[in-house]
Amino acid sequence: MTKPKPAFPLLVLLACAGMLCAQPEDVQAGISYSRQNAITRAARAVSPAVASVIVTQVQVYTYDPFGGFGMDEFFRDFFPRRQFRQEVKSMGSGVVVSKDGEVITNAHVVRNASEIKVVLPDNRELEAVLVGIDNTLDLALLKVEGKDLPVARLGTSDDLMTGEWAIAFGNPFGFLLQDAQPTVTVGVISALHRDVESGRNVVFNDMIQTDAAINPGNSGGPLCNADGEVIGINTFIFTHSGGSEGIGFARPIDAVRQFISDAKGTGAERYSRFRTGLGAVVADINSHLRVKHSLAHRQGVVVVEVEKDSAAEAIGMQPGDVILMAQGKVVRTAAGFQHQYKRVGSVVDIFIDRAGEQTRLYYRLSR
Repeated sequence: MTKPKPAFPLLVLLACAGMLCAQPEDVQAGISYSRQNAITRAARAVSPAVASVIVTQVQVYTYDPFGGFGMDEFFRDFFPRRQFRQEVKSMGSGVVVSKDGEVITNAHVVRNASEIKVVLPDNRELEAVLVGIDNTLDLALLKVEGKDLPVARLGTSDDLMTGEWAIAFGNPFGFLLQDAQPTVTVGVISALHRDVESGRNVVFNDMIQTDAAINPGNSGGPLCNADGEVIGINTFIFTHSGGSEGIGFARPIDAVRQFISDAKGTGAERYSRFRTGLGAVVADINSHLRVKHSLAHRQGVVVVEVEKDSAAEAIGMQPGDVILMAQGKVVRTAAGFQHQYKRVGSVVDIFIDRAGEQTRLYYRLSR
C-alpha cells in the first residue's frame, strides 16, 4: 500500500504563486497593516487629550544688608530686609478627563502658581483655574473653557496585572522641544500597591510602579493600558541622573476618580490646609481663596482659620491675613509655615499683609 504524499510542498507552491500574483500595492498594504498594534492604537486614542501645563510662579528673594552675621535682630526695625520678586515659568503635563474641561495634573506642578495655562496638542492655549489640590495625593484638578475638547477615557486600576503593558504620556523637556505634541513611552506594570517614602518625609501609598520611561515634564501625564484607558497619573521617579532609570510611580486612577469627586463637591478650600502649633490653620493661596478673602496676592500663604484662646488669637491673627515673614524668614508655603510653628517658642514674630497694609504681629510668652 502506497503512502499518500504530504500536501505541504503543494501548499508552499500555492502560497508562493499567490505572492507572485499579488499586486505590489497589496503587499505594501499588508505590511502597513502589520505595523498597527495595541500600542499605536492606544497612542492615537489618548494623545489628543494629553496637555502641556505651563505654570508661572513668583519667586521671592530677600536681600539681607548684614549678610547673615547675626546683627539683623538688633537692626531689623531700622534696616529691614528688602524683597525682590521674579516670575519663573515651569512646565508639566496633564490630561483632559471631561468634556466640561476638567484637567488632571500633579499638585507639585501647579503649587503656588500665579498663572496656569493648558496647551493642547492642536496648539490651543487655554487659561486654567485651579479647582482643587491635594498635596498628600499629589493631585490637582484644573478647569479650562473650550469647545470640542478631546477627552481621554478613564479605566480602572482595580484589575491591573503585573507584567501587562503600560504606556506613559507627557511632554518631557517641553521648553527645550517647543512642541505641544506628547511623547509616548512603553513598558510594563512592574508592581502594584507600592508604599514609597520620599525624601520630604512624605509617604505615597498604594502606587503603581512601572518601567515605562518617565522624564522631567512627564509629571501629571496619564499612564494608560493597551486598551487606551487611563489607569494612573504619572507622579514621580527614582533617579540618580535626573532622568528615567526604569523606576517610576503613578497614582492609581481609582484614587484620582475619588479626588475629582471630592474636589468638585467641596471646592479647593478642603485641600492644602495645615494646622499649626499657634492655633492657626493656613493654606497655600489658590483661586478659590483669592476670591473668598479678596486677596491681591496670587501666591503665598493665607490664614483660613484661627482657633479660640490660641496664641494666634492672642497676637491678633485673623482669617484672610497673608503671611509674609515669620521669625525673620520669608514664608513661601503653608507646609513650611506649619513646620516652623509645630510648637510655640518663647517669641512669636510674624509679618502679615492685611487688606494691603503690612503689620507686625509680635508675642512674647510670659515666664
